[in-house]
Amino acid sequence: MTRERVAVAMSGGIDSSVAAALLVEQGHEVVGLTMQIWPRQPSEEAPPGVRGCCGLDAFDSARRVARTLGIRHYVLDLRAAFERLVVAPFCDDYARGRTPNPCIRCNTQIKFGALLRRAEEIGASRLATGHYARLCYDQERPRWLLLRGVDKTKDQSYSLYALRQDQLARALFPLGHMTKSQTRAEAARLGLPVAEEQESQEICFVSEAGYGEYLRSRRPEVAQPGPIVDREGRQLGRHRGIACYTIGQRQGLRVAAGKPLYVVGIDVDGNRLIVGEEEEVKFHRLVMREVNHVSLARLPAGGKKLCAKIRSGAPLAACAAWPVEGEVRLEFARPQRAVAPGQAAVCYEGEAVALGGIIQSAW
Repeated sequence: MTRERVAVAMSGGIDSSVAAALLVEQGHEVVGLTMQIWPRQPSEEAPPGVRGCCGLDAFDSARRVARTLGIRHYVLDLRAAFERLVVAPFCDDYARGRTPNPCIRCNTQIKFGALLRRAEEIGASRLATGHYARLCYDQERPRWLLLRGVDKTKDQSYSLYALRQDQLARALFPLGHMTKSQTRAEAARLGLPVAEEQESQEICFVSEAGYGEYLRSRRPEVAQPGPIVDREGRQLGRHRGIACYTIGQRQGLRVAAGKPLYVVGIDVDGNRLIVGEEEEVKFHRLVMREVNHVSLARLPAGGKKLCAKIRSGAPLAACAAWPVEGEVRLEFARPQRAVAPGQAAVCYEGEAVALGGIIQSAW
């Protein structure tokens, strides 16, 4: 095996720590890189919502792991890039009544954007992360393929769909062939100081108070109370701010209508939530833009049968996909519940990510 200098994006958690350790065991020259997002100094108060891989505790954990492994470790200041490329678009999307997935932008713009460029500056040939996904190169296409992780309960290929071919060519996912339990066992075997740490499932820059409170601090205009109305415009109640709701939501409406009601529309200009019955949040078709082609360089004009996920935790659903004037349209065999504009729809062909894009509308 050729010895390479490999950079590892170390968040201070168990997954990236085991990824670094496995690469050390394989004989690579490993360099740990941790993103500094905030705060600047230990004495500074972190902005509302800082936790997990964004806080000072992450730096300390990553340093301890690096010392245990005997590798170099650097903390890189990416605050400006993260604010511009992840946080600001996240807030802007909610202000437009959309439901974004900031992890997708972080993976594409920060980890395999700004951080990868820093890795290249120190002579690293690849950037590894602790994502549960797999990579292989198909000589026949020829294209890099992004495959689902072996552990389907932890698979993160959905949030990586937007990586371009040049980014996939420089990526490494050492945990893609492992289950989470195997990762924990490896951490214990290697004596890593993070072996017993619990992971966070939340957005890294949003506090336990929730994204509604975070947006209230960043975009007060989307956290102003307003009316909840039905399709005919009759007021049924009051909402706490449109940033606190998404299409298909039922919890938290506090509307007494004698039947379950769900968010079926968000009127940003009128600061109104539109509610309806469950059948009104089921959709057979959607259109997506900003499409990234992964295993499929292009869709045939007549369409192609694939499977798709309309959000990270959604099950795969059979669909047909075809190109329409620079966009991609999906038609599902069975209606999908709560298709939210701003989320990503990711299509799979077998284990491989075929393509994905941002949902614009559904009907």
